[in-house]
Amino acid sequence: MIVQDHPHFCNMPEDMRYYRPEHFGEGFIEKSMVFLLPERLKKFRRNLWHVRRNPGDDAVYMPLFRVTCSLPSEPAPTGLQGPFDVYPFYTRTTKTRSRELDYYVLFIFRDRMSWMRCKTLLEKS
Repeated sequence: MIVQDHPHFCNMPEDMRYYRPEHFGEGFIEKSMVFLLPERLKKFRRNLWHVRRNPGDDAVYMPLFRVTCSLPSEPAPTGLQGPFDVYPFYTRTTKTRSRELDYYVLFIFRDRMSWMRCKTLLEKS
């Protein structure tokens, strides 16, 4: 996988959680969700992005929007249910009537040092 303009990326950790509305609206469901980062990843909350695969045969993904994040030490967001485990929620493929959609939530980085620090913290989970 290649993320456009971002040479380094990491997957979400298994202990990540999220809050969600009772009913999802139209569009990207992640816009209405708040992801609960483990405390050890608090410095990387601005690096969590929703990415989409570009059309075509190459596996290049482009960042769509930054994910809204919270920490366990912060108050829970009002009007949302949870927290729920990210997995198995993100093991299902999103589908439309005509095709499967290729979307991910990733920590993305332009610089190698930040990516290395995040990767080290992710491996500690």
